[in-house]
Amino acid sequence: MSNDWLIKNAELVNEGRRFHADLRVKHGRIDSIGDSLPARPGEQVIDATGLWLLPGMVDDQVHFREPGLTHKADIAHESRACAAGGITSFMEMPNTRPPALDRESLEAKYARAAETSAVNYAFYLGASNDNLEAIRTLDPKAAPGIKVFMGASTGNMLVDNPDTLDGIFREAPTPIITHCEDTPMIDALHAKAREKYGEHIPAREHPLIRSHEACIKSTRLAISLAQKHGTRLHVLHISTADELALFQPGPLKGKKITAETCVHFLHFSDEDYDRLGFLIKCNPAIKTAADRDAITKALAEGRIDVLATDHAPHLLEEKGELYDKAPSGLPLVQFALQAALQRVTEGKLTLERVLEAVSHAPATLFDVHERGFLREGYAADLVLVDPNKPHTVRRGEVLSKCGWSPFEGYTFSSSIAATFVNGRRVWDGSKVDDAVRGERLAFDR
Repeated sequence: MSNDWLIKNAELVNEGRRFHADLRVKHGRIDSIGDSLPARPGEQVIDATGLWLLPGMVDDQVHFREPGLTHKADIAHESRACAAGGITSFMEMPNTRPPALDRESLEAKYARAAETSAVNYAFYLGASNDNLEAIRTLDPKAAPGIKVFMGASTGNMLVDNPDTLDGIFREAPTPIITHCEDTPMIDALHAKAREKYGEHIPAREHPLIRSHEACIKSTRLAISLAQKHGTRLHVLHISTADELALFQPGPLKGKKITAETCVHFLHFSDEDYDRLGFLIKCNPAIKTAADRDAITKALAEGRIDVLATDHAPHLLEEKGELYDKAPSGLPLVQFALQAALQRVTEGKLTLERVLEAVSHAPATLFDVHERGFLREGYAADLVLVDPNKPHTVRRGEVLSKCGWSPFEGYTFSSSIAATFVNGRRVWDGSKVDDAVRGERLAFDR
């Protein structure tokens, strides 16, 4: 069957505009966009009347756990969940086992993804206290960026040596992306909670242990280092209202310091801990409804530039442990775009702004080659969304290997009708085409 498509009568959303048009896909690329395009022999025609046609989501923050932690997630399962959720490209974090701290381990992940990933992929190089030479000599085209954990992490990926941090910000040949939480502050608050509750620390204490103050102190440090060295810095998963004043509103163009939040910070608040417990335990922590509202407003005004997932699956039995053993992280990719679009339904974000934050901005920020936009000649990474078909999340449909979702039972106003990766339909609204493989992301640097 041909992989050339003509999508007719869709409402396209792209670069701040919404307009009705047809879109032709040929040889994996967007061939033409226009009115009343005639069908050609061999093309498959889709009548997209009533549907939104969007560029695929570019999720620049996921943890797919491979290698080393594949009992809970792997590239094959999580990339299929991406496809079902309208995510056509992902950028994966380095804190696997072993961590991706050198070019060899980085390339091993790319090789595995080439075999198993249903969508497009890239992998960050991690920073540690002892791999400055690997960072300095990294080919800028080999990774989207350097991930620096300036807060609690696993293994040897917490960078807490001031001289090393300074060297990373001075030497990095790509954007630096940071996890910002101050570990000594968190440790002190955790000790106090242990004194009060013993082993039975309740979930609602999590945002108090991983506090607003711990976030803002670490974020200030990252920004000061970036300003000192003129570094291209992207601060991940902003979770507090307090941090927002550190970033500038407005368009992405021209910014050297940018910010990102995640879909769960727009959806949940600390009011949900008593209901969901450690299922929504994550780092940084989900905080108050006031923080959620401020973050949503900051995203609307461009003070926050990117919306991602921080998809980080764990097994249900692991989440059922006591506080100190229950791991942090949520599976999110399969329903992330729907969660973002729910804020459009609620009138808190415009559709155009959501598309800027989930597609255009990450593609631009990381210099992704010819993706993230509906432009003639660009890769045909596309999503068809039915804005009038509600979708209630059920556990049985979860494609992530962990087999559960924090959104279970929630009804979104929209559904993902189809996802195309490099012109091939990988999701048809009900199932993933397991024959489809994504491509390695290229970077214009």
